[in-house]
Amino acid sequence: MVNLSSKLSSTRKKFSLFGNSYRNRSLDDLLWEEIEETLISADVGVKPTFRIVEELKKESNGRSVNTLDELTEVLKDQLKEALSGFDLSLALDGSPAVWLLVGANGVGKTTTIGKLAHRVHDGGSSVVLAAGDTFRAAASEQLELWSQRAAVNIVKGAEGADPSSVIFDATEFAHARGVPLVIADTAGRLHTKKNLMEELSKIQRVAGKGPGTVKEILLVIDSTTGQNGLVQAAQFAEAVDVTGIVLTKLDGSSRGGIIFAIQEQLGIPVKFVGIGEGIEDLIPFDPNSFVDALFEAS
Repeated sequence: MVNLSSKLSSTRKKFSLFGNSYRNRSLDDLLWEEIEETLISADVGVKPTFRIVEELKKESNGRSVNTLDELTEVLKDQLKEALSGFDLSLALDGSPAVWLLVGANGVGKTTTIGKLAHRVHDGGSSVVLAAGDTFRAAASEQLELWSQRAAVNIVKGAEGADPSSVIFDATEFAHARGVPLVIADTAGRLHTKKNLMEELSKIQRVAGKGPGTVKEILLVIDSTTGQNGLVQAAQFAEAVDVTGIVLTKLDGSSRGGIIFAIQEQLGIPVKFVGIGEGIEDLIPFDPNSFVDALFEAS
């Protein structure tokens, strides 16, 4: 069992205001300002923070909450509610189902694909990887290493080949062998480059023209980028139908509060979080466990 609290130590430090040493503080104007500063510094976002604090003030009046300790329990309930109501499952129906992973260079996309493949294979299902990042010289080789670690097949193309054709070939390969899932890599898209985003839209269209059905488009975001990750998410969501977020490097980030901003402002659920370098260090996102971990004592 993963100790999520220890993995979130950097972000948890941002919430130290709510630690035991402050639990009996009374609710005054200075404290409300500190609560705002705490949430914003953890990259919860300005607008979500103002909304959260406003609701906290209403709740504290309605419940006769008088101390920070009592308010903390109200805040935890509120944060859990903010993350609830999303479908966090991954669709596997198709012949095969296709999961496209998208994201900028350096966010941990190829590593995430390998870890996802391991989870699926370890769960008893077959999977084929599609090396659709044909523009970065080492991308196919890196993905092949992950395919070996996860003990799954991979379909590659020549360097510089049309990414859409590689992913299309992977769906036909999987269909012919009765493999239910293709997980496809794509080139690292700079969200400021319109032509690259248009090409990503093409990949989505072509991937669904053969036997495959695109069921998930997972956007990989590096949590250490904070609000820049939110900008990326908005741009990618305009180009393709993003179904979920994979938030990587959460174990080394003090900006884990970005989860609240992403889900509130974009309505896109975080489905997985990366919490380390190991093949097991990709876990399904659980809102209740995440919020509880933020407030655990060090």
